[in-house]
Amino acid sequence: MTTTKKYRNVTVGLTAAAILAAGVGVAHADIAESAIARAAAPAGWAGVTREQVRIDFGQGWVTDAELTYPARSTGRLPLVIFLHGSGHNDMNQTLPEGKGATFVPLSQAASHEGFATLRFNKRGVTGVGPVLTDDPAQLLPKNPYEQIQRDAAAVVRFAASSPRVDPSKIFLLGHSEGTNVAANLAATPAKFGIPEPAGVIEMGVVGLPIEQLLTFQIYGRLLAELHDEFDVNGDGQLTATEATHGLIGHPKEQADQFRSVLLDGKKVRAGTDRNRDGRIAIDAEAGPVFRKLTNIDLYPNLPDLDEYTIAYAKDIARFPTVSQALPKFRGPALLLNGEGDIQTPARAAIVADAAVAASGNKDHKLVIYPGMGHTMNITSKFHPVFGDPDRQVITEIQGWLRARR
Repeated sequence: MTTTKKYRNVTVGLTAAAILAAGVGVAHADIAESAIARAAAPAGWAGVTREQVRIDFGQGWVTDAELTYPARSTGRLPLVIFLHGSGHNDMNQTLPEGKGATFVPLSQAASHEGFATLRFNKRGVTGVGPVLTDDPAQLLPKNPYEQIQRDAAAVVRFAASSPRVDPSKIFLLGHSEGTNVAANLAATPAKFGIPEPAGVIEMGVVGLPIEQLLTFQIYGRLLAELHDEFDVNGDGQLTATEATHGLIGHPKEQADQFRSVLLDGKKVRAGTDRNRDGRIAIDAEAGPVFRKLTNIDLYPNLPDLDEYTIAYAKDIARFPTVSQALPKFRGPALLLNGEGDIQTPARAAIVADAAVAASGNKDHKLVIYPGMGHTMNITSKFHPVFGDPDRQVITEIQGWLRARR
């Protein structure tokens, strides 16, 4: 038996959500009644049976999972399986610092639409928290992304064999890394020994190669922030005054990082201002300095990345992105992304949706949410705080599932 330890997981992730209050005329009475009915629906886990199950992933690991379904349901039900973002996530995808649990409100919403749901702990996770095993063979498997795919396929096979589940109505909902897993499984179900999914929901879409996404997270976002938040006049250059003003409101650690590149007291930093014109060109002058500071040219062997993350980056690069895999799936697809997401930028979701459209699949939908970050909550773009998905995201997913039940 393995021992366990607590582990704080970190996900590798200006308009606010609209609140509408308006009168409804007689012509829209049906809409009003529908809205009232949904508002009166039970909240949380009320009316939902939660069954604890265990799923054999093979290679010595049996994981804990939770199968939920409407308490009064009979027969086989459509099912939503939740596929996590990167890292050792528990079945709820519990967020750092108690900021929420991404999959709980989504599972509850699906349950209230008459769906069964299945959430599971990733390999190496022994409990919600997450709590991890101390067995390195389970935490750090060879070819980690490939193993994650295989584990997800085991979950689908388990679900398909359940007397509670209609195997022809299994939907995959992936977040971040999970979007890639869902797309890979949906593209070649026979390869994984699973039934073809009935539909795919993607949140925070991995629609571009992992090298591009990680390069942006580590290096590119710094230049993007200089352009977006420092360079008010948009000329691509920063004076000492612009740099000083741009630092206002930044967390100290990040402010110090920018200051070390941009300023020397009240003047622009001479080592960055290579042409000595008293201004720093964001791309031509600050860019090379940040490249050196972040060691991005050593990718993926970056000194700030641990051995597992480097192995993971190399392994996931062997597999198709969402943009490459999802067009091979002929079923319905819903793609959701925050406009302010700096882990999986909205452009990646736009590229993926365009690829699905080009394949001839007519049943696809893309929603880009202003003001939302990687966990689909309203937050600052460059200083995001993780949180539960915003209500409008939950409502979108509920409606999409309801139409396909």
